[in-house]
Amino acid sequence: MTTSQINKDEYNPYYGPYIDIVGEADLMDALKFSSERFQKMIIDLPVDKLQYSYGEGKWTVAQIILHLIDAERVFQYRALRFGRNDKTDIPGFEQDDYVAESNGNQRTKQELLEEFKAVRSSSIQLFKSFSDDLLLRKGTASGTPMSVRAIGFVLSGHVLHHMKIINEKYL
Repeated sequence: MTTSQINKDEYNPYYGPYIDIVGEADLMDALKFSSERFQKMIIDLPVDKLQYSYGEGKWTVAQIILHLIDAERVFQYRALRFGRNDKTDIPGFEQDDYVAESNGNQRTKQELLEEFKAVRSSSIQLFKSFSDDLLLRKGTASGTPMSVRAIGFVLSGHVLHHMKIINEKYL
């Protein structure tokens, strides 16, 4: 299952850039690649940058990491529901509210790294469990249809997207 096999009707256009940033890749390879690169970024991150924000109202690096963890969990849940053929429309979530309640700035780099590793490992296991037929299943989240396989690529691209922002604006 590769990015080029995904049709535009499998996701909201909002998620297009996340899928595009992955490039041509197999789903499992994309999830592992983005995880490895992000873990290296966290390990190499100077501790003083964890609490850095480049502007008023902008998240710190610690908050970005927790945002990625929270979003990964939300999208795992969506993938599980859709993969199990649940047709219930899943409401969206407000990422800024989640970040405000995350206590991200009170977490150590090691804690954030361990939690990210655990959550991504869980995602990889979840997507490994899906057959090709299940990866094609769709559900509705935030009023928009989305396939299970698109969710997997969005997870990978979401991490790569935020890595780019961290490199450009925080380091």
